[in-house]
Amino acid sequence: MTGHEHGIWSLAMAVVDGRPVAVSGSHDETVRIWDLGDGRPVGGPLVGHNGLIRNGEVWSLATAVVDGRPVVISGGGSNLIQMWDLATGRHVGEPLDQSIGRMCAVATTVLDRRPVAVTGHVDGAVRVWDLVGREQIGEPLTGRTDWVEAVATAVVDGRPVAVTGSNDRTVRVWDLTDREQTGEPLAGHTNEVRAAATAVVSGRPAVVTGDCDGTVRVWGLATRRPAGEPLEAHSEVGAVTTAVLGSRLIVLVGSGDGTVRMWDPITGRQIGEPLEGHKGMVWGAATTLVDGRPVVVTGGHDKTVRVWDLTGLQAPVRGDTG
Repeated sequence: MTGHEHGIWSLAMAVVDGRPVAVSGSHDETVRIWDLGDGRPVGGPLVGHNGLIRNGEVWSLATAVVDGRPVVISGGGSNLIQMWDLATGRHVGEPLDQSIGRMCAVATTVLDRRPVAVTGHVDGAVRVWDLVGREQIGEPLTGRTDWVEAVATAVVDGRPVAVTGSNDRTVRVWDLTDREQTGEPLAGHTNEVRAAATAVVSGRPAVVTGDCDGTVRVWGLATRRPAGEPLEAHSEVGAVTTAVLGSRLIVLVGSGDGTVRMWDPITGRQIGEPLEGHKGMVWGAATTLVDGRPVVVTGGHDKTVRVWDLTGLQAPVRGDTG
């Protein structure tokens, strides 16, 4: 799927009018929507990212449902955090606070029965936004010493949390109800943490993180300990996501060599052959179902969005089942 004029840095999934779509954000300062059933664009590009500073690249995207409507929250090189109605392609209200600086990462969750966005910024802060009231909730969550490049959300012991990765090489967990960091940072990465995704591993919540030296780590969010050994068979990691095939969890990692590789997080073994096709860094990856079949959608520096059918991997993979 082509149309972006520059590399694709972010991807998210949604369902619009009963059809699965991919949403892509690019260095070309646009957001595009793609119908995963036929691979065609849905409407024209969403434009309007030029903000208070020169760059308007779209670094990060996340989808949610607000007042019954599917929306996407986008931000990046400009000082604008914008929300778009995916059914109409129009802005939802005015951009969120323009004075906070550039947003590197965003994830969504539900807090007190209301949809919220959790954003990471170049100033090292994590911010929480009420997507209905369109306002920041409380003061920023701080403790970072460098850019927050990755944000993911999960539920631990019944409480919503945000997990963030930073250029300071740490992973931190934040209780979104009490608005405070829980425990000490998860340390072990030797380079900036660029990607994060949450999942359930062996029945317990976990986060998968990837860094610039090619290492992927799995952490138990309840135990706050590494779950197994690091996965170290990649060049620079650009994106991580997870999928469930049958009853088996897999981790998918996009990297600087243009490949997407699949791993069993319990055994630490690679599954099958790499998915090859991108030319250059894979910056975005997300999973969904198309016609009942599991797929991973990837976006890369080569300006393309690609869809990969994971159906053939559903057969059991030999090894420890945990």
